Amino acid sequence: MTQLHTPKASRNQETGRLSFMSSVSTPRVGSSERGGDRSGTSMATACTFSVVPAPMKTARRALLVASAVVSSLALTAPVSHAAPKPSPSTSPSATPPAGMSTVGGERLGQAGTQVNLASGVPVLPKDLTARSWVIADAESGDVLAAHNAHWRLPPASTMKMLFADTVLPKFPKSVEHKVVPSDLVDVGAGSSMVGIKEGETYSVHDLWLGVFLRSGNDAVHVLSKMNGGIDNTVKEMNEHAEELQALDTNAVSPDGYDAPHQVSSAYDLTLIARSGLQKKDFREYCSTVTAKFPGSTSKKKGKSVRETFEIQNTNRLLAGDSDIPVYQGIAGVKNGNTTNAGATFTGVAERNGKVLLVTVMNPEKSEHNEVYKETARLFDWGFKAAGKVQPVGELVPPKSAAQASAQPGSNNSGEAGGTGDAEKSSKSAVGASAASGSTGIGVALGITGGALVLLAAGVFLINRRWPLPDLVRRRGRS
Repeated sequence: MTQLHTPKASRNQETGRLSFMSSVSTPRVGSSERGGDRSGTSMATACTFSVVPAPMKTARRALLVASAVVSSLALTAPVSHAAPKPSPSTSPSATPPAGMSTVGGERLGQAGTQVNLASGVPVLPKDLTARSWVIADAESGDVLAAHNAHWRLPPASTMKMLFADTVLPKFPKSVEHKVVPSDLVDVGAGSSMVGIKEGETYSVHDLWLGVFLRSGNDAVHVLSKMNGGIDNTVKEMNEHAEELQALDTNAVSPDGYDAPHQVSSAYDLTLIARSGLQKKDFREYCSTVTAKFPGSTSKKKGKSVRETFEIQNTNRLLAGDSDIPVYQGIAGVKNGNTTNAGATFTGVAERNGKVLLVTVMNPEKSEHNEVYKETARLFDWGFKAAGKVQPVGELVPPKSAAQASAQPGSNNSGEAGGTGDAEKSSKSAVGASAASGSTGIGVALGITGGALVLLAAGVFLINRRWPLPDLVRRRGRS
């Protein structure tokens, strides 16, 4: 059963935002005010960053071309590199299989912990009990360390990241939908719910808040019905997973509810999150801590009045809990918990110009909030190790990106839009939360997301959906 709990409302919902944030209101351009707070798992000096494209030198350009060619060759590797078909069992095996996928690098297909320890590289935390985990640089795609990265396991509600990355672009947030009984007929028993009511009308914006904040399976099913039904949505999710090269993933339900054959991996969830975070709305929703959600409509003094109630994000590193503080720099992404999956989580955080992604699946230790505690320890390690540790693999680009990079004349530096459009997208992301009326860290990924968007301004752009991630550098403001 999917059981997700609401963080305590008494917690400070606005601590630990990204270092370039000073408030949930739209920041002043060029402001030198420093944001963030030191209540996170580890301390770091808060800084304010702008995002600018890096200058392209000839040697760098050659390196990028070579990298693109190597990536395209790797993505056309024989089918034997993919993992075998998912097991029909919904319960994970006690040990990882011998033959796992090698997408992203040979070492990622090996069982056990993969890390290049060397002089100056911090030792990994010793108290990690998760069956599988991955820590990666969100911008470069480098996998800094991993443990059973391609082990196919039940994903729980982290599968909603793939659902959102697939369906979110299809409907403008202002579109409204009146819920009918058939929209909710096949929501699984014991599912986490946001509180969708039959006969009430909800905007797409409301529904996505329900998906990301409360992990509401009812909201997922309504959006799926709007998208042509559950079967069609699952089909599109699997097609999108294949396009992303998330080949360990097989969706059976759009909400991650336990089902035979429904699996993913720490590698795939990290890959999916990275794709989703390039979408402004995805960044806004996954980083929002609290929001007002429409309730029931009633008659008062002859007028129809729609009640609202507050919903809070179930991501403990974002909202905090009694035994875990808000993690400094956290900005999403998605958590989950089911009987077969145990606790799962993918998170993104920024500190001192580094943006990291961490996925943790099914810690064996049963301590309360253990998945968040292990995630926080991996983030701590990653921020210390970044720039020192040699990667053990990479997050691969989508198939279409590899094909584009292999085509002659794929230099898109002259494409219309470029830096100006990217900067505009970044600024609009920063103000999205305030405009929507939601509170929390709705702008948390405004500039982090802008970093990913600004990649599109660089030369040797693979395509506008998936730019090369290392064309951006950060420069601190004085």
